Amino acid sequence: MNEENKAENYHSSFISLLEKKYGGFTPDKNSFEATSNSKIARDLCYSDSQFSRLINNTASEGEFIRALRNVNRLLNEARLEENQTNPPIETKSNKLILISIVILFMLALGFLGFYLGKSNFKEVENKENSNSRYEMLQWSFENKYIKPYVKLKELPADCNYPCYKYQGKWVLKSEYKIPFFRERNGFHYVAKDAVMYVRCIDERDNSGTLFEGYEYQKHEIWYDKREMPIDSFLTGGQKTKVREDYNSLNLENDPNFIKLAYVHTFFKNEFNLDSTLIYRSGKVIGRDIEFLSDEILQEKIDSSKLIAELQNEVNSIAKNRLEDFSKPVACEPTTVPKLDFHLIDEGDELNFGCQFTTGRFLVDYNKVFVLEDQYINNYCR
Repeated sequence: MNEENKAENYHSSFISLLEKKYGGFTPDKNSFEATSNSKIARDLCYSDSQFSRLINNTASEGEFIRALRNVNRLLNEARLEENQTNPPIETKSNKLILISIVILFMLALGFLGFYLGKSNFKEVENKENSNSRYEMLQWSFENKYIKPYVKLKELPADCNYPCYKYQGKWVLKSEYKIPFFRERNGFHYVAKDAVMYVRCIDERDNSGTLFEGYEYQKHEIWYDKREMPIDSFLTGGQKTKVREDYNSLNLENDPNFIKLAYVHTFFKNEFNLDSTLIYRSGKVIGRDIEFLSDEILQEKIDSSKLIAELQNEVNSIAKNRLEDFSKPVACEPTTVPKLDFHLIDEGDELNFGCQFTTGRFLVDYNKVFVLEDQYINNYCR
């Protein structure tokens, strides 16, 4: 066999094996129907450039031999994920088990937050760079053995299942701020980061119009040394709307503001697709407050008495005002990113106008999710 034929055989075998896991291969686009090339490269522990050489048949013989061995290993691991004698039942069971694990973990976080509240939210972290709390959630949706998403092969024959294109990882587009309304002025809530994993709720809905999002939020509580009243940050004509210059203010660069604590939250969203509108509901499942250390605060506040007062205020906010965030969210529906749901792609947005109740005071805020890592890139056919 000449070298050209040998290389072609390696390439054909490589593509054939990948099709068993990732669906049909389109030679014109050098892509698979169910998964992006970047995702497959990560599964095989390759860089995008290495995988590109393999998929374009420009790799060496040694690279192909190693790649075939890696794909066979991946397929063997996949057999652990599904029972080949009855895959649909096993897949559904695996999804339910994994979702149960996520929910139990979130409930555990809720108990942790409650315990910390009873303990006056003692300091957890001595460094200003707070640790994340979402590794368990990330593992639940990004591990390679069980995927809780609805797969392309599970969609109905007519492909009329809109939620399949919404599945994947969404992130918060930009931060938003909310001033607290309470007895003492000067406290502010900054929604800094959020990561949400969205999946179709196929176990209780066959229409493809229901999907849920498990969301980790990392937010902050700040103190304004001027203790300006809440009206100072609201527009004159609309008393529930914050001023744009306040929302765009970088508190890190403003000497009047001091960061006091991080707020870690797990939130369960549910979305209902109704024609051209998407309705969002949901509530907090777990929360943890993490103070900055006294050493860090003393660098910005020269009064130990004031530091103790501020920490007591944050405790009070955590026990009372943040309960408002635990209530079901009140948001207006948003329009769908695209009328043809098959065209929804990474970079598309869900833009929700919501209201937060702080005390008896309503404050409007805008929360925008951006689709960062879509689970099914290709169209259902």
